[in-house]
Amino acid sequence: MAKEWILNSAMNRFQLNFKRNVGPTSESIRTCAPKSVEEWREYYYAHVKPEEHIVDLGKKLYVKITEVIAAEVEAVSEEDCITYMKQLVIDRTFDGYMTEIKTVYGQLERQLGVKIEPASDEWDRLFNVDFYIKAGEKFIGLQIKPISFSGGTQLPEIFKEKSIQSETHQRFTEKFGGKVFYIYSYKSGEKKEIYNKDVIDEIKAEMSRLGLV
Repeated sequence: MAKEWILNSAMNRFQLNFKRNVGPTSESIRTCAPKSVEEWREYYYAHVKPEEHIVDLGKKLYVKITEVIAAEVEAVSEEDCITYMKQLVIDRTFDGYMTEIKTVYGQLERQLGVKIEPASDEWDRLFNVDFYIKAGEKFIGLQIKPISFSGGTQLPEIFKEKSIQSETHQRFTEKFGGKVFYIYSYKSGEKKEIYNKDVIDEIKAEMSRLGLV
């Protein structure tokens, strides 16, 4: 199993299985419509690529694994592995988190038709607010929460957190006049989407109440 993983990883990395190397295999097998693997083998070697060509690709793969990859593996230190794991768990997770927030932030600006500003560190600490909308002399607070449904939804935990933060959000409203709204975002395929879409109308209603629209 480990051997197959190494072979597959190296083959993909060096693109030895690309169409330019092995030919149009998907189209060719449909054209052949074989009843057995032997029939497909004969057709492939006769009409797509000769057996000698595939043998040559196998030899190239061997060189890539035993010389190129082996040399790279020897150059990897324990410190490299530790650094990589830290970057993967901390840096890249944070980057993905911020990308998701910024994507949803852009959706909010388009749908609300207003400028949304990032909150100061002080507002984040005191009021648990990530962004705000200025409405005259008053402010509406926003908090974006990425959620995941893999391994069970985390919504109950987030709703519990919302309950705990309700006091700080109430202080925000008392000080700045506007409510604080939670926006939950989730990943749908390669896109980030707003989970609680009804919050858009709620924010618009608050904007209207404060005379922004």
